[in-house]
Amino acid sequence: MRPQVTTSPVRTSRRSFLTATLALGAALSFAPAGQILAQTASKQGFEYMEADKAHQAALAGDLILVDIRTPEEWLQTGIGEGAIAMDMRAPDFVEKLVKLRQTYEDKPIAMICRTGSRSGYVVQTLAAQGFPNLVDVKEGMVGGPNGPGWVTRGLPVYKGTQEEVAKHLEPVLNPS
Repeated sequence: MRPQVTTSPVRTSRRSFLTATLALGAALSFAPAGQILAQTASKQGFEYMEADKAHQAALAGDLILVDIRTPEEWLQTGIGEGAIAMDMRAPDFVEKLVKLRQTYEDKPIAMICRTGSRSGYVVQTLAAQGFPNLVDVKEGMVGGPNGPGWVTRGLPVYKGTQEEVAKHLEPVLNPS
């Protein structure tokens, strides 16, 4: 059975997520990305960003924006223009994050979820493990206590189908 991480208190498996982040820490220490930690020691924390600023930065190529929600949620609202989709519950989620960090050593990786709860948890957990240069898009796609959200702001989205997800994810994970 694969680990499941959600915001639902009944289904949440923080232990599984923490295990994955410990694996991330080990991977970073043995991979070339381990050098990134030393080079960016001053940036081991994380920042907050509003959805409109994250959208602008993603389109400008100033950061990698990752939608960590589920495929069902991607279908409901779409995925923010400029973002890539990576289900945080997927078994290869941490592996993909490590690959992003290795490929884009100096670019911030911003994470967005539905309301900002899961992205906040993931960013804080990764930062605590030493994963550098992270950003939490704190208001999420639909908004909540931290702000109005991507959709409410009227920011553009693309369809959250498997085909569209793959079309946007592949060139970011495997740039030529």
